[in-house]
Amino acid sequence: MNINILLIGGFGWMEWAVIIGVIILFFGANRIPELMKGLGSGVKEFKKGLKDDDDDDVDKSTKSK
Repeated sequence: MNINILLIGGFGWMEWAVIIGVIILFFGANRIPELMKGLGSGVKEFKKGLKDDDDDDVDKSTKSK
């Protein structure tokens, strides 16, 4: 069986329902908001780190002139 046949359609609503159901079973409905809050703060810190890194590059280039 060709693997490309399995990847053509992507995920339908039934696949997403099963994935969400499994997540709820593993973590429980009360724990999911805590996980999403942690994920959001992690993404925010990552973006902040990227921005700070870009600011450092700008500072170095202006000091070298």
